[in-house]
This record gives sequence, structure tokens and C-alpha cells, in this order.
Amino acid sequence: MKLALGPLLTYWQRDAVFKFYESVAAMPVDIVYLGETVCSRRHELRLADWLEIAQKLRAAGKEVVLSTQVLIESGSDVSTLHRITANGDFMVEANDMGAVKCMEGKGPFVGGPHLNIYNVPTLQWMAGLGLSRWVIPLEMGRSDLALLQQGRPVGLQTEVFAYGRMPLAFSARCFTARHRNLPKDDCQFSCLAHGDGLLMRTREAEGFLVLNGTQTQSAKVYNLVAEVPSLRELGVDVLRISPQWQHTAEVVSLFSETLTGTRTGEQALAAMTELMPDQPCNGYWYGKPGLEMLAAQAA
Repeated sequence: MKLALGPLLTYWQRDAVFKFYESVAAMPVDIVYLGETVCSRRHELRLADWLEIAQKLRAAGKEVVLSTQVLIESGSDVSTLHRITANGDFMVEANDMGAVKCMEGKGPFVGGPHLNIYNVPTLQWMAGLGLSRWVIPLEMGRSDLALLQQGRPVGLQTEVFAYGRMPLAFSARCFTARHRNLPKDDCQFSCLAHGDGLLMRTREAEGFLVLNGTQTQSAKVYNLVAEVPSLRELGVDVLRISPQWQHTAEVVSLFSETLTGTRTGEQALAAMTELMPDQPCNGYWYGKPGLEMLAAQAA
């Protein structure tokens, strides 16, 4: 199994992004996804900057994938989409069907977790369009994945979102700006103040969701490090770790040690307690409510 670092979902200052990816070059990850997937108003980095980072990471031995935006809202978004899908150098992660259409006939591509692939016929159809790796939907459990693994086309790789706050929904409205009573078109780039998103609590003061501009995330951190044996048994090829404001390198190292057998999954999970921005959860993996945390079970 390989480790992948997913695209940066939150909004960071330009210098912080470049510094972060300098450190990624030394992390034990095989694949790195780059690009803005959430909001086109996030202009700290342009496509040329992402391509510069991509070249450096490739030189460090990483497989680099350029991710497209999930929710396309304007003509400029479409133009950026076409530039990414026509880059001709790096593989592309298609995060909506428009990106899939752009990639059809242009070579292999990765299907992002927001394409809603839930059955074998869809998986086979997408493979016919050039899909070479797919990221399972975030709420898909292991029993459903087992069925799709049995019928997936030969050579198609499977990637699982294994760590991070889950990107649950996208909206044309910016909730972070709304929190400050600002319109979306004059958001004053409010997301920059929240490196891991803006936590929303219930009336009982419990963490519920995280506002990340136009994206809504889970407050708890989806964590499947203890499930590595069952993931391996299911034939999963890649585990995705979503970057966080702090301690990403430590989390990656713990996953790597689990894959190599240096630590057990339970030991790695315990070591992550102080590294996560919130409590862990894995309910979706077992077909339960997503915020639940169950002990690892044999497949």
C-alpha cells in the first residue's frame, strides 16, 4: 500500500504553503495532490505556483497529481479547469464530471471522492473513460467497498480517505464570510484566519462541523490507521492523508510506521491523540453514524 497526501483543503498564506510543501518532499508519502479544490477566490497561489511546487516534488521522487475544483461556478473556473486538464505533464484528479469530460481521451486520470461512484457498473464505465485510480466516497463502508473491489476492472487502483476532517458538502454560499456578516464577493479572505477551518459547536458546546469557506467539514477527524490490516486485506492500493495546520509530518510518519509494521494500528492511533485537531471517528467505515469511533475489527 502507498501513502498519498491529499490536496490542501484550508486556506493558508502563500509563504506557509511553500514552506509546507518543502517539508512534504522529505515525508514518506508516495503521491501528492496539489491545487485549489474548494474556492476560486483563494488566490494566494495560482496555477503557475502549483506547477512550480509540482516540479520540485517530482524531483524529490513523488508522484504528483493536480486536483480540480469540486464546485465550478464561473467562466474563470471553467478556464482554470481546462488549463489543469490540458497541462500535458502531470496526472489530474477529476473532482466533478466536467473534469472527467475534459480528461476523456487524454490519458489516465484519478477520480476524486466527490464523483459519487457507488456501484460496479459506474466504476467500469468510468474506467472506460480513462479512470486509473478512484477515491471511494467518504461515507462508503468496508462492506460496500468489498463488493466494488470484487468487480473493479483489472488494473484500476483504489484509494481510501484514511485521515483528516472529512469534506462533507459544498455550497455556492461562503459560510465563513456569513459568520462575519460579509457577502461572498467581499469575504475579505476570512478563511486565512482559520488554518484548520472554523469550528461550529452545538448548544451543548460539542464540536459538530467545521466551516471552511464554501465547504463544510466534519469536526471530528476520520482516522483509519487502526484499520490498516483490513484495508490491506480488501486490496486497497493507496491511503490518503489530508493535510492539517500542524503535525502533518508526524501523522504521515505514524501511518508509514503502521504500513511497515514498526507500530500496530492501535499504537499509532494512541500516538496521534495529541496530534489531531479534534477527536477521531471511523463510523462510516462500519456503516454507522460518521461521528462514532469503533474499535478496529477484523474484516
